Amino acid sequence: MARNTKRRPNYSKRRRIRTSSASTSPETNGNDLTAPPAEAKPIHIDKRELRDACLERVKNRPIRERIISFFRREPDKDYRELIINTEALERRVAMMENGILQGFDIERLDEDRMVGAIFKGKVQNLEPGLKAAFVDIGQEKNAFLHYWDMLPGANNDPSIEIVRQNKRKSSGRKEAKSVQDIPRAFPVGSEIVVQITKAQIGSKGPRTTTNLSLPGRFLVLMPYAGQCGISRKIDDKQERSKLKRLINTLNLPEGMGVIIRTAGQGKHEKFFKRDLELLLQQWSKIEAKIKNNKTPAFLYQEPDLIGLTARDFLTEDVDRVQVDKKDDYNKLIETIQKISPKFAKKVTFFDEEIPIFERFNVERQIEQTFMRRVLLPSGGEIVLEETEALVSIDVNTGSHKGNRKDGKNFILQANVEAAMEVARQMRLRNLGGLVIIDFIDMKNKGDQRKVFQKMKGAMADDKAKHNILPISQLGIMQITRQRHDESNSSGVYEPCPYCSGRGIVKSPRAVSIEIQRKITNMVRCFRVEEGKE
Repeated sequence: MARNTKRRPNYSKRRRIRTSSASTSPETNGNDLTAPPAEAKPIHIDKRELRDACLERVKNRPIRERIISFFRREPDKDYRELIINTEALERRVAMMENGILQGFDIERLDEDRMVGAIFKGKVQNLEPGLKAAFVDIGQEKNAFLHYWDMLPGANNDPSIEIVRQNKRKSSGRKEAKSVQDIPRAFPVGSEIVVQITKAQIGSKGPRTTTNLSLPGRFLVLMPYAGQCGISRKIDDKQERSKLKRLINTLNLPEGMGVIIRTAGQGKHEKFFKRDLELLLQQWSKIEAKIKNNKTPAFLYQEPDLIGLTARDFLTEDVDRVQVDKKDDYNKLIETIQKISPKFAKKVTFFDEEIPIFERFNVERQIEQTFMRRVLLPSGGEIVLEETEALVSIDVNTGSHKGNRKDGKNFILQANVEAAMEVARQMRLRNLGGLVIIDFIDMKNKGDQRKVFQKMKGAMADDKAKHNILPISQLGIMQITRQRHDESNSSGVYEPCPYCSGRGIVKSPRAVSIEIQRKITNMVRCFRVEEGKE
């Protein structure tokens, strides 16, 4: 049997991983071409080394940039940078903190960004049992529209404090006041405008809502909501009072609402008015398409990753943005000049020969996000498995070999490290739905509370809506995390043609027994047929 090599697969050079029966690799069993490859060993990421490398880069910046940074930043503030890499088929954005990958987004240049897109569709059928409608929006599968998402203002978010009502006195738009009114208001064949909230995943079509929203830099415009609010993530009382007064000064058309985003914290009134002006212009174009286009019609699409970087990712906390393609650099500067001109100084063009993700130690960290096992600093490890129903995460002691005295402390340390790493891996891998974490058993209730609080703190800045339950009597923690799109691994891998995605094949002994059984059955059937003749 051939020895397994330690060669790392280079995921950055291929979009899909396929298995070929015509060739063998050092990672496969040379005696059996259909044998599954040996599991790749987990990559050890030395975070201290990454922090030191980041600190060295910060020290070697131009003197002018260092002086400005010294007067603008707190001495102990984390150094954050965005790294943007564009290739022929793919664009990637890495969000780094002290050299460590904390966020990651991929955009396939030959695929449309569906989440947030607005369509004019036609109701194909109503399913009272599901309390849902299926809408033809011109895509491969009909969109799923729950009755609840067809009611005006039904998407009230508990993370938003409503501070002003701006209801329309009379609406020319078809609306249902209750679920019972929906079949009458939206019969089969009627036209309806919907927005995708969750992309098509597997065999399920996209999920949609009629409560449209248009995100801006500081505001989110809701054309049909008639409610104005402030994100509860802005927790400073004085700032909230200021924003409440400001929201009443905004000149909103009747029936429209806005939400002040966390990026609006500390901003002057003029920024909100400019943002609102841009959003209203955008909505005016969409309204014109609604009136003039026949169904099904595509009306609006969210910006690409360059636009999203300027709008959502480039905040006050970001110190630098590096872009490796000149066209993207120019586009990013142009976009920033429209919404936050002062941030343009943070953007630099990367023109070195070495690939940008290799230069900033990003590639190896991305490779780790496609592996089942992730090593922890203490010697423990976590094992992540994605299934149809949920994501299971197992925390193990790994390579740690301690004595009884340090066993209790190690278990708490490993579980705390696992909580921090799980929160990070969920963001990096774009995991969503139900997540089950099996921690190493802790009998002490105080230790369980510490791990629970550490997990809540680690996910506090997660932009995806989530809910975390305390550790149960079985040592299990349950988390639900909002999923808008498929996970990163689902976009990179496809099911193995030999095992159909199960990850296992029959053993040689089982195959041998099966062959013998089939031969025996064939011989017996042949004898029976001969006897009849």
